[in-house]
Amino acid sequence: MDKKTIIGVVLMSLIFIGYVVYNSKQQAEYQAYLSEVQAQEQALAEAEAAAQPIATEASSEATPTAQSEIDQATLLFGEQLVAAKATAEQSIEMKNDYLTVDFTTRGAKMQEVVLAEYTKFAPKDERTEKVILFDPATAQFDMEFYIKRGLNNVKINTSEYTFTSEGVRREGDRQVLTMSLEVAPGAKLKYEYVLYDEKNPSRDYLIDFNIKMENLSPIMAQQSSLGLMWSNRTFQNERSYKNENMYTTLSYRLPDEDDVEDLGMSEGSVDEQLQSEVNWVAFRQQFFSQAFIAHGNFAYADMGFTTEEAGSGYLKHYTSRMGLNYNPQQSEYNLSIYCGPNKFAVLSDVVGPDGEGIAMERLIPLGGWLVGWFNRWIVIPVFDFLRNYISSFGIIILILTILVKLLIFPLTYKSYLSTAKMRVIKPEMDALNEKYPRQEDAMKKQQEMMNLYKKAGINPMGGCVPMLIQLPLLWALFRFFPVSIELREQPFLWADDLSSYDSVLNLPFTIPWYGDHVSLFALLMCLTMVGFSYFTYQQQGTANQPGMAGMKFMMVYMMPAMMLFWFNDYASGLCYYYLVSQILTMIIMTSMRRFVDDDKIRYMMEKNSAKHKNSKKSRFQLRYEELMRQQEEMMRQQQKAAGKRK
Repeated sequence: MDKKTIIGVVLMSLIFIGYVVYNSKQQAEYQAYLSEVQAQEQALAEAEAAAQPIATEASSEATPTAQSEIDQATLLFGEQLVAAKATAEQSIEMKNDYLTVDFTTRGAKMQEVVLAEYTKFAPKDERTEKVILFDPATAQFDMEFYIKRGLNNVKINTSEYTFTSEGVRREGDRQVLTMSLEVAPGAKLKYEYVLYDEKNPSRDYLIDFNIKMENLSPIMAQQSSLGLMWSNRTFQNERSYKNENMYTTLSYRLPDEDDVEDLGMSEGSVDEQLQSEVNWVAFRQQFFSQAFIAHGNFAYADMGFTTEEAGSGYLKHYTSRMGLNYNPQQSEYNLSIYCGPNKFAVLSDVVGPDGEGIAMERLIPLGGWLVGWFNRWIVIPVFDFLRNYISSFGIIILILTILVKLLIFPLTYKSYLSTAKMRVIKPEMDALNEKYPRQEDAMKKQQEMMNLYKKAGINPMGGCVPMLIQLPLLWALFRFFPVSIELREQPFLWADDLSSYDSVLNLPFTIPWYGDHVSLFALLMCLTMVGFSYFTYQQQGTANQPGMAGMKFMMVYMMPAMMLFWFNDYASGLCYYYLVSQILTMIIMTSMRRFVDDDKIRYMMEKNSAKHKNSKKSRFQLRYEELMRQQEEMMRQQQKAAGKRK
């Protein structure tokens, strides 16, 4: 072994021995740190247990052990917090024309919010129970932060302490409730709730919530955020658990976004963690929402919900944990809490501190950008305009349906003409089918059919394109009716509530996918759909073509039956709209058949054919014919090659 090798081995040995010694020292220090942390946690737990409310008369007779635990809690938390934990809670009420809010001084939180203008679903003459947005048994609000006590950092959860309050005071057109928690001598945490009496859509259902920290900065431990925990269980307020639960979820908005996100319409449990800033978090139901708005944005948000069982009287149990960026120089944090209806005219007026829009109206699921735009700027304004003059919402829906039909009439007419032209040239198409019965002649048959279409002035997509253009409008109304709170509790004919299903017969059993009731509007809608589908099928002139029997069954019978199972539990207002829409469509189609007969259509087609007889072929047609020739030649070569192999 040479000199260099010996030096290398020695150096490696020294490095290894040094690493072992250093690692052993680090392990010892880490174990000592763990022991210290465990000791602090145990002392904190014992102190918290000792700080539980103790009756005054019992405290004078406390055992030496109990007194020692109280002294230990006082040493750890301070006299002010120990006294606040032992103080009995009180209830305080704030009220305006729209909200009745019940507060408790325990944790200085809202524990019940009652909406004055809305009642839970019940038969028409029994609607007396108001809508409650907070379940007192599960409503929780907690602010978590750390303070310095000697060498320790002590965690404070405000939900464990009773705040003090002098009650509600009036300041002009607003009511102010301030609740205070003395954390240390001269250092206070204050919650200020503001409820407005002015009748302003932007304020009617909004409660300002301001967190004020007086002289707390010197005793605050080093931390990056203040944790806010907010949880609540929502009541079932509508007739159908299934339908209401489908629109109940947790929604949130990211700063500067024009749309909102949600956790989906799951029937189980969902959780999501966002490490980015969040503008607001909302517990959304079909027609009502509770939203926590941070005017300076939350630093992060951990959110989730669990779906309650059907028949329990509840829908979802929401939980959320948000963080406010902590700055020792900042002594006030401004937030707002919205508790009210999912009404477009109200939500669109809720804005940020500088008057900027915060997209609260997007809580209403009106559809994507095209469908949502149509609902927000056409359907809702027309609907609101008609409400000013007509009290019956059934009549409003009828008028809205007529307006929609007038709007899309040009498309309907073009679609009808295309179908009628196809019906008129059916004999020529049958002749082509007889002329080219073989599969290898499919290209020639297709080419001659295209020539026939051109001579007749028919666009093969002429019947489909108008229908495709109508789809966004039909989808917009499909999204609008189930979430329109204006229809809620509005009766029409035999329906008690146009926002829910109408039941003319309650079944003593449940049919899978159908339910335990019979919705007459859904039944009439599907029967009308059978008639409309049969009418359309006959108009197409393809009833006797091979393979159309199966299409007839699917189109005329299968689809309406599927719709009946789907819509039996849906909003009766939507079923009524589709019922009226199909009746009007059949009337329009019958009228057009009477005034635009097949002879007139054939005359127009012959005139068009003569006009374009000597016209040059379009570039598209030339390319199409060339493609047909290439494909035909390819098939001929394949057949020739197959013949040689045989």
